[in-house]
Amino acid sequence: MKGKLVSADDGVKTHVVVLETGEEAFEALTRYVNDAGIAAASLTAIGAFKQATVAFYEYETKSYKDIPVTEASEVLSLLGDVAVGDDGKASLHLHAVLGLADGSVRGGHFVKGIVRPTLEVILTETPACLRRRKRDDLGIALIDLQESRS
Repeated sequence: MKGKLVSADDGVKTHVVVLETGEEAFEALTRYVNDAGIAAASLTAIGAFKQATVAFYEYETKSYKDIPVTEASEVLSLLGDVAVGDDGKASLHLHAVLGLADGSVRGGHFVKGIVRPTLEVILTETPACLRRRKRDDLGIALIDLQESRS
């Protein structure tokens, strides 16, 4: 993984992160945002995976159902946000649309993906600190604007 701060203008910073073949994207991006001290950002990416997992949130069970993508896929869209979790570390909330060779797609909450050959990521960091709090009523962590600050 290679990452670089490419601009800083009026408190908004833009990072470009390029992942290489074999890297697990969710883990690598989580490491990057924590190492860079990013507390609030939006993220977009394109590239491809050798294999991946997305998930669908089932409201009734308050859990995610994994959707394995066991074949190569194009990352048609990977987007989401970065916020600080209950553990004080940056956490990612990402959704993906993955295109398959036959033109069909798989999409959902992004869980993991093994990069092949690349994943090109743009992180737009804001000077705010977003807080993500676990909601017991939902079983997931969501951004809490009362706990977030500029």
